[in-house]
Amino acid sequence: MNNEKRIVIVGTVPYNPNSQSRLYESFFSGFDRQNLAQVFSNTKTPVKGHCERLYQITDQRMLKRRFKKSVITGKRFLYDDLPERWADNKAEVSGGVFRSLYKLSGFKSPLTHLLRKIVWKKKYWCTKDFNNWLEEFDPECVFLSFSDDFFIGEIALYIADKFNIPIVAFSGDDYYFNAHFSLSPFYLIYKSMHRRHIRKIFSRCKYASLSSDFIKDKYAEHFGINTMATYLSSAVKRREFREIRKKDPLITYCGNIRIGRNLSLIDVANALKQVCPEYKLHIYSNEDDEKYYKPFEAVDNIVFHGVVPYSEVQKIIADTDIFVVVEGFRKKDIDVARYSISTKISDALASGDAVLAYGSYECTAIKYMDASGAAVVCGDSGALPDKIRLLIENTELQKEMYDKAAEVFENNHNSAKNVERFKEFVRLACGENK
Repeated sequence: MNNEKRIVIVGTVPYNPNSQSRLYESFFSGFDRQNLAQVFSNTKTPVKGHCERLYQITDQRMLKRRFKKSVITGKRFLYDDLPERWADNKAEVSGGVFRSLYKLSGFKSPLTHLLRKIVWKKKYWCTKDFNNWLEEFDPECVFLSFSDDFFIGEIALYIADKFNIPIVAFSGDDYYFNAHFSLSPFYLIYKSMHRRHIRKIFSRCKYASLSSDFIKDKYAEHFGINTMATYLSSAVKRREFREIRKKDPLITYCGNIRIGRNLSLIDVANALKQVCPEYKLHIYSNEDDEKYYKPFEAVDNIVFHGVVPYSEVQKIIADTDIFVVVEGFRKKDIDVARYSISTKISDALASGDAVLAYGSYECTAIKYMDASGAAVVCGDSGALPDKIRLLIENTELQKEMYDKAAEVFENNHNSAKNVERFKEFVRLACGENK
């Protein structure tokens, strides 16, 4: 008996195994794709994923539509017509002005989010074709993947009201409580408007999945909603236990190097050098802004590899001795990452590698790894060399952490279990909506 609900996903990026959007695995892996559709704004052609049908609406089309009525803002995609892999295809951006605008939007500042709000304010996305597409699918639930932008939430609200169906939201970051002191009028205006936007959504949406137990209770109490924690899953295959190679260990970091993580990686590299001058830290990241990886050039035992496909990352992780997890220490970085648990945490726990976690204990990722007992955790740069020595020299500890990581992954990150829990959560939301 198929007890799945028909869900329309509203999020900026469709499923992509090479990006953060692979978080959808934790919700929709194993779903009948006939029961899934997505509305998204990313400019690239999607790949075969979880959804049978997708509907793309881009900033460029929305902006052009303001000046030319004949511009079609939406584009349909069907699963059978999509490529297997996310190719290095160009974004749908034409002309120097639009390229500049898309480059500006990449900085994700309060100003760019406010500008996007203006672009999307006229609901040119709400066309006859879009409504026909929705009616053909006939959704029973909206899954809203929160972002910094306003239009994603507005589209989710429109669909929910049109079909009188519930919204189940997911937030991997703390978009509401996260705030910092600023004299910027753009920040103050944006934060006030975005918080009002989130309150509007939660007045309509009574079910939400948050990225950890550390934040779900906070949202439940503040908004009076039903919450569940969904820890992200991983496609990394667990290797057999082996001791860390003391002479020439492969020490690896894979992931985002922003929000102070690049500075923490430099601390790790310097500590490795104190333990053994020959030890190197290998960093893999899709970061293309030089200001974040430029500081690595001054550290001779950092090897920055840049971007590699996720399939290659899995091979690298399989050969890794020490999997490094980091967070930043500056207040502005902590404010952003305070409640986030990235896909790299699930990769680390899945891998079977020994794990070194370094960063502020105010960050959920560091607290989580410490509570798990599956990593050597450090919150002080001065203590890093001794922590690394402990990790490398204590084989018994390595085995204890290996076993503990397997237990934590099975309990919290198992994709099949998470999907079944999510399906039940959706059924509850749909039952209450009747």
